[in-house]
Amino acid sequence: MATVGFLHTAHAHVRAFRDLLHQRDDTVDDRHLVDTGLLSGAREHGAASVRAALADRLRRLVAEGADVVVSTCSETGPEAERVGAEVGVRVLRVDRPMAEAAVLAGRRIAVVSSLPQARATVLPLLQESAAATGRTVELVDVRCPGTWSAFEAGDVVTYVASVAEVVRRCVRAAFPPVDVVVLAQASMVDAAPLLRDLGLPVLTSPRLAVEAAVELVVPVGR
Repeated sequence: MATVGFLHTAHAHVRAFRDLLHQRDDTVDDRHLVDTGLLSGAREHGAASVRAALADRLRRLVAEGADVVVSTCSETGPEAERVGAEVGVRVLRVDRPMAEAAVLAGRRIAVVSSLPQARATVLPLLQESAAATGRTVELVDVRCPGTWSAFEAGDVVTYVASVAEVVRRCVRAAFPPVDVVVLAQASMVDAAPLLRDLGLPVLTSPRLAVEAAVELVVPVGR
């Protein structure tokens, strides 16, 4: 059976990604590994400091049957991709499919983040994706300071409502108008339905990452 592995840095992501995978293709199995220390270590000492731990966790997921591993943390994802290439594990950082879709959706992209580390990883990825397609993009930085503490406390409802409020205010005030909104962190996925009134594409990383992972493990035309 085709199997997608997920490497998480928050327990809250397990159910969300499992549900997305089963909605996309219920014949694909899933394996999940949560290590909150990866994120805290990366924040305190830099992502390179958790390279050995990333390699160990990736190998564990492969040993459990994973054909590809989705790194669901936007901060450690770039390092997970690099480590995966070195140890022979197929790794997909959660925000890559979203970035690729965003640069095709419009020139002015609102990039929403609640953590500076996430912003620092997704902005270069968007520029990289744009360059790969020969496009020029303008990135509009939308910061949501003070919202992350609610997510850390397990209050996802307050977190996503606060994120949506900031996004709505900033997008409506933007001039020239933005063409697409990117919610840079997987933790923001539930803010997307709250932003339907903007009349713009609002892209989130989890669903697009799951779809890309399934395409990697399921034979075309099956």
